[in-house]
Amino acid sequence: MDEQQRVASVADWYLTEQLDFDKRLIRFRFETLRPHLTGAEGLELGPAEGEMTRLLLDRFTSLTVVDGSSALLAKIPESSKLIKVHALFEDFVADRAFTTIVMEHILEHVDRPVDLLKRARTWLAPGGRLLAGVPNGHSIHRLVAVKMGLLSHPCELNARDLTLGHRRVYTPDSFKADLEAAGLRVMTRGGVFFKPLSNQQIESHWTDEMIRGFYELGRDFPDFAAELYAVCE
Repeated sequence: MDEQQRVASVADWYLTEQLDFDKRLIRFRFETLRPHLTGAEGLELGPAEGEMTRLLLDRFTSLTVVDGSSALLAKIPESSKLIKVHALFEDFVADRAFTTIVMEHILEHVDRPVDLLKRARTWLAPGGRLLAGVPNGHSIHRLVAVKMGLLSHPCELNARDLTLGHRRVYTPDSFKADLEAAGLRVMTRGGVFFKPLSNQQIESHWTDEMIRGFYELGRDFPDFAAELYAVCE
């Protein structure tokens, strides 16, 4: 299967299988990253069906989004501030410099994450920031899965990883190592959402107050949160 086929094979999940809680996590990620967005020219790699795109549009004068799936791009509402580019990340050629680049849940998918980060670094305007986020192999729910015998180790690819086309699961150390190997300086990093159970269990049984509380708790225990993020220059 080539890269374009890989993208097409997972695109339908975002349109038919994504939970409301999955989208809630995207909004939490935006809430976490919002203070670090800078300048007028934004670039979002991998917008999927546009859950975060809708929020980013209010922050930038111009927002370019790049996705390998034309079906997903078509689901994003048109806007005079929005530029859609149908391309693999590895093939994208920037026609401008960006003050903020958002790479949320991208690095676990691509074949050569450090190479992509090196390319993205060249797209930054002077003083610009690159914001990256990945699922965390040391999330409490994955550590518990090891204790239960469901995973052999925290970074083993589980059924959801395989469905979504993940190639790897990051830890705080491996995430930082890839960013630094690409020549990026990590200004700050942290975690999003303290997640002891699966997304489906949380959606089925938790109240809004519980979900908000565990989001706030993720700030206190970043290395064991469900998601990792980094703000880089």
